[in-house]
Amino acid sequence: MFPDAALDRFAARVRALPEKRRAWTWRLIRIGLALLAGAGTALAHPPFGALVGLLGYPLLMILSERSDAPRGAFWMGWLAGFAYFFIGCWWVAEAFFVNPEQAWMAPFAASLLPAGIGLFWGVACALYRRFAPIGVVRVLLFAALFCAAEWLRGHVLTGFPWNPAGATWRAGGGMSQFASVVGVYGLSLITVASTAALAPLIGPGAARGRLISAGSGLLVLAAVGLFGAVRLAQAELRFTDTVVRLVQADVKQETKWSPEAYRSIVDRYVALTGQPAARTPDVVVWPEGALPASANEVFASADATAMAGALKPGQTLLMGLARGEADPTAPDGARYYNSLFALADEGGPGLRIAAVYDKHRLVPFGEYLPLGSIMTAVGLRSLVHMPSDFSAGPTPAPIQVPGAPPAQVLICYESLYPGFTPGSTGRPDWIVNASNDAWFGATSGPRQHLNLASYRAIETGLPIARATPTGISAMIDPWGRIVDGERLDPGVRGVIDAPLPRPTAVTPYGRLGDSLFWIGLLAAGGVGLWPSISRFRIRRIER
Repeated sequence: MFPDAALDRFAARVRALPEKRRAWTWRLIRIGLALLAGAGTALAHPPFGALVGLLGYPLLMILSERSDAPRGAFWMGWLAGFAYFFIGCWWVAEAFFVNPEQAWMAPFAASLLPAGIGLFWGVACALYRRFAPIGVVRVLLFAALFCAAEWLRGHVLTGFPWNPAGATWRAGGGMSQFASVVGVYGLSLITVASTAALAPLIGPGAARGRLISAGSGLLVLAAVGLFGAVRLAQAELRFTDTVVRLVQADVKQETKWSPEAYRSIVDRYVALTGQPAARTPDVVVWPEGALPASANEVFASADATAMAGALKPGQTLLMGLARGEADPTAPDGARYYNSLFALADEGGPGLRIAAVYDKHRLVPFGEYLPLGSIMTAVGLRSLVHMPSDFSAGPTPAPIQVPGAPPAQVLICYESLYPGFTPGSTGRPDWIVNASNDAWFGATSGPRQHLNLASYRAIETGLPIARATPTGISAMIDPWGRIVDGERLDPGVRGVIDAPLPRPTAVTPYGRLGDSLFWIGLLAAGGVGLWPSISRFRIRRIER
């Protein structure tokens, strides 16, 4: 086949080089291809959308199986993972420019994070090489090991499930809809297996089997796309009687900490909240960390009166604020939470706290310091300017919102995690995602965060009301689409008044969770290993 012939000619030229130069040439070529594989798969994700980059998965599979040993495959996987997460997560460096004293840490954050989580890819590739599977079904073992490592990345040490392979597909599009059945991890398994099925086109084996492998992968992707197209064609978007106002005040993170800025920020949120509307919203949503003060301070000040004055009787304000709570068992006598408050205006002189949600999944190094006592002892706490950790709230559960159906709150980072919202028993009617993406400016981070959060709508069949200080704020329907295409992008100040969509029927994923993913993972791993196991048994019998 043509790819083999071209590669043979290229390999012959390299073999003709002097021995020392030949060794270095092969090494550099392999390093470059590994980096290309990771960069390609990263650029396939929104907002880039270069889907040709999905060829990085078969390329990484080829590099792994043609390594001399598992150690070589590990380095191929790690290099690819480093490139993938460097491109996908470079925006974390932006947060360190908010405080000029921390700006020197930005390059380290941008490189150490991908270097660390790239280890998961390295281990997956090393295991694949260690098993040395044979036959075209080895594609399934590669996908199973890779996606098992990705699942671990999303769970170990609280996890960092940013940009799993399944989220390559733009949320709300046809390919994303199969997440309603298998979730984003199941869609990852399908995506990696289907694209890696092209790998056998290059290498030994009967041409018929290699073509069947590639054709099967493309057929599966086509079937997933067809399922999504049918699901979207049958989607009937209906609305409740509840109108939600999403407030985006466009408050830059680096400008919000002075006393003068605080007054301006309060006035800005109050003015946007009280802005006239064709129909008075039932619920107003402010983002995470809306005001640069704790709830303890805000509720004890005249600002609470101003907030109440911006609301009309019967309205509910959902706002994100940090709060402190006395606790004699805590090291400094108090515990701190990143919370969202449901404040009801019942026509009295103030607002009633109807419900409080405390963030459950905290951001390492942003909201808590892992191994805090040890890190404090070695002086790292002062280095990252974290005087105290936030405490994790209880397991996420829906809250009752006055004037609206029950809602599941997901604060910022929590929207990355499948399974935090009840999908069947105890299922709420909508999700509130209050986030603070202001730390990351006008980078790819907020855009990718919107895409990832939208997968929670597809998985659960629930609409999402998403509010951020600087964008992107939007009402997302149960199919992951932005309602009426109305969104507030980075740098835009304003409000969105949107009717709350009705949820769909309970989705298969909502009922079964990751069960189908695990069944598929185990089946793929077993089928992928079977030829190698059979070969091993035959050799034992022959001995």
